[in-house]
Amino acid sequence: MLPKLIDSAIMLSLVPDTNGDVKFWVELGAAIMYDKPIVAVVTPGRVVPRKLREVADEVVEVDVTTGEGQQRLAELIEVMIAKRAEADAA
Repeated sequence: MLPKLIDSAIMLSLVPDTNGDVKFWVELGAAIMYDKPIVAVVTPGRVVPRKLREVADEVVEVDVTTGEGQQRLAELIEVMIAKRAEADAA
């Protein structure tokens, strides 16, 4: 996971429906330590912890099982990657 994260422009994370997901915790911590922009994707109605909202660059509530949700997420990813490219160029 770490080499992929290091080479990535952003960290897209599907927030689990439970707070007890060690894999999610480790990936989120690594993204923070590598200063990656974080997009937290949550299912509609999911309560997002305040601290996660503070650390994530974007928190998007979307149903990724629908075409509309997938399109919205794809557009957000494009915007985030463009922002990262601009920041890296500066």
